[in-house]
Amino acid sequence: MRRWLAFYFVGGLGIAVQLSTLAAFTAWAGLHYLLATGLAVEVAVLHNFLWHERWTWSDRANQDNPGRWKRLLRFQITNGALSLGGNLVLMKGLVGMCAMNYTLANVVSITLCSILNFLASDRLVFR
Repeated sequence: MRRWLAFYFVGGLGIAVQLSTLAAFTAWAGLHYLLATGLAVEVAVLHNFLWHERWTWSDRANQDNPGRWKRLLRFQITNGALSLGGNLVLMKGLVGMCAMNYTLANVVSITLCSILNFLASDRLVFR
């Protein structure tokens, strides 16, 4: 239960990072919402990896540098792919087809991807 709560606490911080990055890329930089979503997801994925490594799975994370790079690669392949693919598909559907506000659609997308991300992290990345 502690790990689940830690995962969602870090994820909550990651949501703030992702939404603020999305806002910066769309409102301030004028990027298309799908490109901005992809970039914002990657920023949040890197943020989340660092905190999961240091806190959520600190008991499993071997602190050697080669191990860290392997975990980052596994995290990118699992959580990164799930987050990026899931967010882009859901954003295209919710914003592009259903005309939902892109910020609200991003919150829905993050929520739907989070359970798969926890399982991938727990079973594959921080084994």
